[in-house]
Amino acid sequence: MELKRADQIAETLEEAVFKGEYEDGHRLDEIKLADQFGVSRTPIREALQKLVLSGMAEQIPRRGVFVRQPGPVELLEMFETMAELEAACGRFASARMSDEGLERLARANERCRDAVDRDDSAGYYLENEAFHQEIYRGATNSFLEREALRLQNRLKPYRRVQLRFRGRMTQSLSEHEAIVDALKAGDAELAATTLRNHVTVQGEKFQQLMAGLNQ
Repeated sequence: MELKRADQIAETLEEAVFKGEYEDGHRLDEIKLADQFGVSRTPIREALQKLVLSGMAEQIPRRGVFVRQPGPVELLEMFETMAELEAACGRFASARMSDEGLERLARANERCRDAVDRDDSAGYYLENEAFHQEIYRGATNSFLEREALRLQNRLKPYRRVQLRFRGRMTQSLSEHEAIVDALKAGDAELAATTLRNHVTVQGEKFQQLMAGLNQ
């Protein structure tokens, strides 16, 4: 799946933030970025809005868009919350997910497997998003689904970057298999525990990666 130019720019800017090239509070200038990437300001604006929506940047009226890097405590709290939201979705979905929903989940996981076979971390993340969204949908709780989607989007750059760890995609896929099995079995507590652990690992891996980037 080919990324739009705005998506590519957004990912490049995320990477720059991770590497410390932009400090917290740095203003992201549209004109300078357009020159840097050799594009018009339109894809730059789209890219900056993606950063704002994910929470990596903040838009201040009449001033512009500024980098916002969450501290380690805030980041840990977000991952803890995400893990509990996913666990709740899994618990509800184990009893409420339809056969059609389980089939869609299995297909999403097969697409994840294909991405692993291609060693395509970007493609894996996109299919991984779809996999988790099927579980949110399967919980049949619209408020919980909205909250899970909101935080999933907020954590998108952080959940994606941890896939660079050697063997993490394969490990993640194995965890997906356990999640699918628990949901098919209707085992509420196993589904909740497996999903909670799946997301918690992501938070730990990201902390390790951030430490490496900052060295």
